[in-house]
Formats: sequence, C-alpha cells, structure tokens
Amino acid sequence: MTEKLVARFFSLVLLVLCCGCSPSHPRADLIFINGAEPETLDPALITGQPEGRIVNALFEGLLRFDKRGHALPGVASSWEISPDQRTYTFHLRPSARWSDGRPVTANDFVDSWRRTLDPVTASAYSYQLFSVMGAEDFATGKSGDFASVGVRALDLGTLRVTLRQPTPYFLDLCAFPTLYPVRTDLIVKYGDDWIKPGKLVGNGAFTMSAWRINESVLLKKNPSYWDASAVGLGSVEVLPISQANVAYNFYAVGQADLIMDKGLAPPSLLDALKVRPDFHAAPFLGTYFLRFNCAKGPFTDPRVRKAFAMTVHRKLITNKITRAGESTALSFVPPGIPGYNPAKGLSEDAEKARALLSEAGYPDGKGFPLTTYLYSEGEMNEAVAIELQAMWKEQLGVTIQLARQEWKVYLNSLGSLDFGIARSSWVGDYPDPNTFLDLFLSESGNNRTGWKSGDYDRMIHEAAGQTDPKLRFETLRAAEEFLVSKEVPISPLFFYVGIQLYHSEKLGGIEANVLDEHPIREIFRKDRLSKQ
Repeated sequence: MTEKLVARFFSLVLLVLCCGCSPSHPRADLIFINGAEPETLDPALITGQPEGRIVNALFEGLLRFDKRGHALPGVASSWEISPDQRTYTFHLRPSARWSDGRPVTANDFVDSWRRTLDPVTASAYSYQLFSVMGAEDFATGKSGDFASVGVRALDLGTLRVTLRQPTPYFLDLCAFPTLYPVRTDLIVKYGDDWIKPGKLVGNGAFTMSAWRINESVLLKKNPSYWDASAVGLGSVEVLPISQANVAYNFYAVGQADLIMDKGLAPPSLLDALKVRPDFHAAPFLGTYFLRFNCAKGPFTDPRVRKAFAMTVHRKLITNKITRAGESTALSFVPPGIPGYNPAKGLSEDAEKARALLSEAGYPDGKGFPLTTYLYSEGEMNEAVAIELQAMWKEQLGVTIQLARQEWKVYLNSLGSLDFGIARSSWVGDYPDPNTFLDLFLSESGNNRTGWKSGDYDRMIHEAAGQTDPKLRFETLRAAEEFLVSKEVPISPLFFYVGIQLYHSEKLGGIEANVLDEHPIREIFRKDRLSKQ
C-alpha cells in the first residue's frame, strides 16, 4: 500500500468515525478494490485481470461478455458464418462511436489487429489471433505482407474475417481485449502516452477522467457509448490495493463498495466471512500453478521439475491457507468445460521425488544451486510461498530463496525468466481447454517458462484442425497429459474460487460465472432508485 493510500485510509476513517462528513470531492457511484496497480491499459499489451477489468470498461470488441460470462453482440450487431465455418462477416452498429464522437469502423479493427500482430508491438497475447488465416506468419515474421492476413474491411460497417480452420470459440475471442479496436491514429500522435487521461479515446461504456498512479483510476459514463442508456453507474473509482487486510479495512469502514479480486479476502478472516451475506463465492475457470524456468539452471532437467511438483502437499495449502472451498489441482485445465475430461498430472510422492532428484545429481538436495521462488504481493501468495519453501526443505533438503515483488515488477520478471520457480495463475478467456493449453506453445508470449516442445506444438495444432469435437478434445487431453505428466514445465496447485465482497441489497448486476467476468457496465446500485 502506498503512502498516499495509507494517508487517505486514515483520513477517511477519521471522517467516518468522528464527524460523519463526506470527503471534499464527490463520492463515485461505485468504489471497488481491484487488486494491483495496472501495468498498462493498452488492450494489446495487458495480461492480468486487474488491467482487464478497467480495459473492459474503456473499450469494446465485436462481441462483449455479459454478467453471466456469455459472449453477446457488442460493436457488431450481427454476423454471418459461412457453411465451412471459416468465414465470419460482421455488421457493425451505425451507433457505435468512439468517446470523441467519431464512428467505429471496420478499418479500426483491421488497423488494430495489424498492430497487435506486429512483432514491434510485442503483444504477449498476439497468438489469440493465430486462428485467422495468415496471422501467425505475419506475427512471427515469416510474412511481411499484411494483405495475406484474413481480415478485410468490406466497407466502413462490414468486417470479413477468414480463419485458417474452423474455430469453435472464435466468437468468444471477439469479446477478448486483445481483439478490441483502438485509435491507431492517436497512438501515432501521442506514442506511449495515448493511454493517459485527456488523450485516451475508447469505445466502451466509460471514459477515464483521471489515473493517479498507485492511488486510483476514475471512470465516468461515456455518453457516446451505443448502449449508454443501459449503463447503471455515472462514475466509478478503482482502487489498486493488493494487500488483503488493507482492502478489507477500506470495505469494512464503507470506503469501498466492492472487493473484486479473488486474492483479496483476508485468509485470517475467511472462516468468519464465509457465513456472512456479503460474502459471495463460486468456482470458475481459474488455476493457481507454478512455473519452472526450463531455460537455465537446475529446472532444465525434467527430473528436477517432477521432484519439486511431487513434493507439494496441495490439500494442506487449500485447507490451511486458501480455505474458501478451492479444490486441489492435478490438471492445468479446470473442471467445468462441457465434454472435456482434464488430464491428471503428478500426485504427491515424496519418496519417488527424492529418487528423481538424486538421479539428477542432487542426493538429499546436496549441491542444489541457489534458486529463487518468485511471487507477487498478497497475503495468500506470501503464505503459499512460505509453505512451499518449508515443504521443499523438509522433503528434498533444498533451501529456496523467496522473492516477493509488486505486480509490475513481478510481471517483468516473469517475462524475462528472472526466476527459478514462479507463482502464477491463469483464468480462462473463454470456455474451452484451448484457452489454457495454448499458453505453452513455443511462440506464445504467455509461455514464460522457457520450455519449448515441437511435439506439444504439433498436438495443439492438430487439435485446431480437427472438426470432430470429440477427437479435438481427445487430442487436447493428450497434449495436457504431455504437459503436466511427462514434461512438467508447470505444476498445478489448486483451482480458484471467485470471491467478491459486497452487499447484495445495495449492488446488483454481479453474477457468478465460469469466466469470473463481472462487467462494470452491468453493475448498478439498488439503493438508488434511478440510474445515472
């Protein structure tokens, strides 16, 4: 927590307890705690949930997720799909406009997708567009001709997309931030400053009026938004608090209406919170897992990776630390995707783990090099790190050094492979196993393990070309088994339970769903009769 937020918290507490006065500035219709300070608000560059919640308020794609996690028409009011399931023709709403009043056009999507795929942009999520014909070759530099990519503006209001093979989740992808349109003309004009207040122009339900680093992001309803009449909030304040106890104190004294992030329920208070009516929890497609640095150091050896994975007592972590009803994870893909049976990875077996470590040249941990466990701020992450450190010392005789970093630095360390083992999490972007398994393709910007496998790549690409859903899932399951049982560049720990703290008699428009999607545009205040 920054000094500014500390000072703000105590001044607000004094106001509430001593005089009941309001702060000098008007209170936003909704104040919610979002977790970490955003790394960026560029849709092509974001990778985390905290950034995604704000970007989803500022921008909108061809489709948009609703409060139930369903992909519904957004900028596109309708579309047709060719009989071979490879060509999508989207019809844009004439009423879709940027916040400066300019119409959103098909060319905006073409220019934005080109920017995302351009290697210069360095979008970690550019692979989400690889189902589009020619997109992967352009993104990887095999082709310098964007005309070979299957996206065309037929006219200002019509966008045609041609896929390299049928992709059953493509419409869900069209609701994902990486595929959002941005104002490339303003990016040219302002450079990296284009995401700052006064320069950022979006097409979402809100505009940004202020961004005070490490203090708050202020959003205001966008009167130019095509569905503005359905937006229930006039103003929103987003607080970047990553410490659970501090977040809860803000909420408890009434200076926040909603705690949104899954890791912000204080572990020490969970037993008491779970019986309260303002505690809302439900499972979703999210996995807490470990990444091993397979590019250097001892974890280049799969025997070492397996040894560490097989000495984790997952049930102890969920019973002692998380305690919100999380289930332990042996697969990377969570349960709950219809028709898919996740592959099971390595279960706990300390004796076998010690034998593997000995085979790798480290009997009883002797001679094991200094290794760092990297994790981001938060009480739960801290507690898990300490527990893992103790487990590996007890079972393997290895001392691991803990390294806690604030969100932006942590993400940078992940991307540069500056760790031995790293705490990670992944939330499904759409309800399909592909959203998890695509991560570890050799060219994926979200791989962040240094692990590359031609065999794995071939299985994922083979699944992408299969039109039989059953065969496709069988191939994906084989790839997942290869990932979590044979090669083990990662080790799943548990599946998330989504947690929100809010009073349901005051707030509406928040519903449990498998994607943990809670669009701000759908939230409204029940305790105020009229919408803003």
